[in-house]
Amino acid sequence: MRSYLLGVWNVIDPIYYTCSRLHYLPENEVANTLFRIRLTSYQGNEVRLHDGTIIHKNDLLIKIHLHNVRMLSELNRIESDMKKAVFIYHKVKRALPRLANYAIGHQKSSNIKGIIGITSLYKGANRLGFESFPIKNSYYRTYKRFTFFPIHYIANTSQQDPVYLFMSKDALLNRYHSTI
Repeated sequence: MRSYLLGVWNVIDPIYYTCSRLHYLPENEVANTLFRIRLTSYQGNEVRLHDGTIIHKNDLLIKIHLHNVRMLSELNRIESDMKKAVFIYHKVKRALPRLANYAIGHQKSSNIKGIIGITSLYKGANRLGFESFPIKNSYYRTYKRFTFFPIHYIANTSQQDPVYLFMSKDALLNRYHSTI
């Protein structure tokens, strides 16, 4: 059943990609692309990050999405939840220098305040430099939990409440820009 759902998702994913205004993070090898991204105007509550950056409503952020179909195809070969978490951690860690390069080279770089993602796979995210914040709106949190259910079902992982992940652009550049 899981492989059938993954196959269906593989067919639907290009349609989602086209409608969501996402684009791939430029990489040397497209097959290794993990992030799909887009610029977004933040619409949530004010957030204060550890480095002093304050994210206000309408600030420009890079929204990151994991390429779930590609990731799930690779996760299906891994049995333990711990190994799956380590796999995702290392994939994200390897992609962040390219995201830093993208942020500094973007024509709107001076306006970009940071990056944002929404995930329920956030264990270890703080070691990568992300800060997690709960989704306060209960309707939106329930909606995201519902939309993440297929990911957890196919990956055969336990589901937790989704959270916002933030990282300021300064933190991203300080941590990852020199590692390219």
